Amino acid sequence: PLFAQHMAREIGKPVADAQQILTSQGLVPVESDTRPDSKVAVGSVLSQNPQAEAVVKLGRRVYLTLSGGEPMVGVPQLRGRSPRDAKFTLERNGLILGGTEYAVSELYPENTIIGQTVQQGIQVPKGSAIGIVVSQGKALDQSPVPDLVGKTVTEAERMLTQRGLKLGNIAYQSSFDLLPNTVVDQFPRAGDSVTQGHQIDLFVIKVGKPTEEIEPPRK
Repeated sequence: PLFAQHMAREIGKPVADAQQILTSQGLVPVESDTRPDSKVAVGSVLSQNPQAEAVVKLGRRVYLTLSGGEPMVGVPQLRGRSPRDAKFTLERNGLILGGTEYAVSELYPENTIIGQTVQQGIQVPKGSAIGIVVSQGKALDQSPVPDLVGKTVTEAERMLTQRGLKLGNIAYQSSFDLLPNTVVDQFPRAGDSVTQGHQIDLFVIKVGKPTEEIEPPRK
């Protein structure tokens, strides 16, 4: 009949295009709702009522539901939590734990989160990564690593103990230029700041310069 019109399929089209098509067919487009959707672009038609191919009267209202784009979630408060707790909290909210940085803090104990890259309450796309800043403890808990190269293992251990540090693993290597039991390298390096009780690994000479051979007496 002349007073009726076949509904066209508007799903996936930008709302402006859908409105223009419906208006040209003598129908009245109405934006009824917006829902998050990761597959349909923001502002495009997600669904319509009546459905496509339905026969309706001219002047009929057609209700359009639009896509709001990626689902958004609020960022939880991570400050004061441990990194492990923060990971579980983020995952429960549809987010993931991002990069981790460390900083000295006078207020928060070691291994406690003191900052986050996205603040609490901000809406972000589901699946976003949220980075954190973790306390290394107070500055007084930090010790500079002494220079141990050239020292004996005994001297190196004494210097570490005086600074509240510990002797770590010892890797031995051979050299014909240095005396046995001499430290030739270390990790962490001299001057680095580490927490109290941190272990310092040493590289030490095991076999040194050989003794000179004594010539046999001449006959």
